[in-house]
Amino acid sequence: MIDLSKNIIYEDDDILVIDKPAGLVVHPDGRTIEPSVSSWFAEAYPDSKDVGESIEKTSGELIERAGIVHRIDRDTSGILLLAKTKIGHSVLKEQFKNREIEKIYHLFVYGNLKDDRGIIDLPIGRSVSNFKKWSAQRGARGDKREAITYFQVLKRTGDRSVTFVEAKPKTGRTHQIRVHFNALHHPVVCDKLYALNKPCLLGFNRLALHARSIVFKNVSGKKIKVESPYPEDFQDALKTLI
Repeated sequence: MIDLSKNIIYEDDDILVIDKPAGLVVHPDGRTIEPSVSSWFAEAYPDSKDVGESIEKTSGELIERAGIVHRIDRDTSGILLLAKTKIGHSVLKEQFKNREIEKIYHLFVYGNLKDDRGIIDLPIGRSVSNFKKWSAQRGARGDKREAITYFQVLKRTGDRSVTFVEAKPKTGRTHQIRVHFNALHHPVVCDKLYALNKPCLLGFNRLALHARSIVFKNVSGKKIKVESPYPEDFQDALKTLI
């Protein structure tokens, strides 16, 4: 059993924010048994284990997602919101639905981004080459859903091989930031799904994507901003950009 109690960076009666380490899944997929944020939450907060929404697999099996309001990928580190009460869950879900929650991600991408800032407005559908992947490029399959990401360059390497970027997704599609920067031909460093043939740079051995901060309203309507410190691999990588 994992212990994420030291990773709590905000807590009130209804809402919890943790600093998720890279490599940890948010909730189980029903195919494998492994530690997850959801399993830790259900054990650490037994009175809240029924808060959240279950997922029904095609087999009819239910996957419990205690406390889960949104997700970030396994290899993404940083901010994750959890709901301790049903009203907390409802309030947060409504804000996500209305696109009122402000999320900021920091990431390293391959190559030298041409523009210092911009908007990526490319709908996302399924990849034609791999059912695990999504695509914002021509030929994507299925219903394409609106996806908008604002970005600005924070730093560039001297040899222009890597760019350090801040991204603000307006929508919340699966793999959105990864897919959008891949569509620009600047995939996220060490993305083993969308940049499989590229070497991992700057010492990373996982996806170079960090959920840096979030702004939301608590149950009483007060605006809360929470920031996650950079993990060690991000700190080390940033030193090489100075």
